[in-house]
Amino acid sequence: MKGASSSSCPIRRSWFFCVDKINLLYVITKLELGGAQKQLLSLIQGLDRARYNIFLFAAREGILMDDALAVPGLRVHRSLFLERAVNPFLDIPAFFELAFFIRREKIDIVHTHSSKAGILGRFAAAAAGVRAIYHTVHGWPFHDFQFPPARWFFVSLERCAAAVTTRIIVVSEHDKTRGLKYGIGCDGRYSLVRYGIDAAAFEEAIPAARKSLGIPEGVPVAAMISCFKPQKAVQDLITVARDVCAVRKDALFMIAGDGTRRRAISKLIRAYGLKGNVLLLGWRRDIPEILASCDVFILTSLWEGMPIAVIEAMAASRPVIVTDTGGVRELVRDGDTGFIVPCRDTGAMSRRLLTLFHDPAMRARIGNKARDSLKDDYSARRMAQETQRLYGTAAGSLP
Repeated sequence: MKGASSSSCPIRRSWFFCVDKINLLYVITKLELGGAQKQLLSLIQGLDRARYNIFLFAAREGILMDDALAVPGLRVHRSLFLERAVNPFLDIPAFFELAFFIRREKIDIVHTHSSKAGILGRFAAAAAGVRAIYHTVHGWPFHDFQFPPARWFFVSLERCAAAVTTRIIVVSEHDKTRGLKYGIGCDGRYSLVRYGIDAAAFEEAIPAARKSLGIPEGVPVAAMISCFKPQKAVQDLITVARDVCAVRKDALFMIAGDGTRRRAISKLIRAYGLKGNVLLLGWRRDIPEILASCDVFILTSLWEGMPIAVIEAMAASRPVIVTDTGGVRELVRDGDTGFIVPCRDTGAMSRRLLTLFHDPAMRARIGNKARDSLKDDYSARRMAQETQRLYGTAAGSLP
């Protein structure tokens, strides 16, 4: 291969020296405080700077934008048009803006994250002539709670995008199985790369939030970390809080997050008379401290890929109660490292939570098993290594 180094990477020239690097572009719709966004920034920070020139294309605003701008060596392009909501008047200009950016920066590998960026980004990369296109599925954009025509519309888009994708990366075996079920790509095009976290940050955290929020010692506390959108079914947690507080009047529920359904959730809290039992904390950056301050973690989602908040709660040695969605069965062993209940079964969640509230020894036993079960399978270092290994398979085909 003419002009290539011994590592088969393309040579990029600056005005004063030659560097043997691959131009790598990440595309994500918006840098919100969500699992996909946090994982992407963690991945970027773990990459080998000697091997890659790293770029990021995202919406202009986002809670994590300052974090991205602070990452050493990362060149961030804040799009004029890319937004999360579907809007053809903005999506079409965003497509051309991204394709032009890819050509101008001579991008070698495009790796998209999140559903909308995954569609626009992969088609723009293909239009710009990029031969190595990766996409990480953080849960598919179609699910069983959608109106069928909408579900099949998203399935069709994913099928078309898969045709121009070098590698589809999934964070759970469940997402691979579901993708193949709907005819998205072929088996050989999928790779599993599980989420990775800095477990030490959660293992060493102190329960500072309990004191700052004025929660007395001995009060049982359940926490959920979630944005307020239909997928997360936060209203189900409020129903659980109502049922649990009928038995344990001192029980407290902390919800870290925000979103479009906050007003409806606040109204439900008032209707159930739970104003003193449910704390809406808004977006929080001290998640390790929040988890250290609770006794049990709950997630009421209707669909998921692999919920990062559950991994973090397990790393914090907290027993988890989660709905049976996505890849949670690959993470949680029911009755051993946590409890798995059917979606919308608030009665089962309430019973499990009351059992854990009444039995501190059980909480400690399950929480410790949960932490130990993660091992190195969910480390940030391992996630970066496995992803770079996948990029390496494409390097030999780059011009």
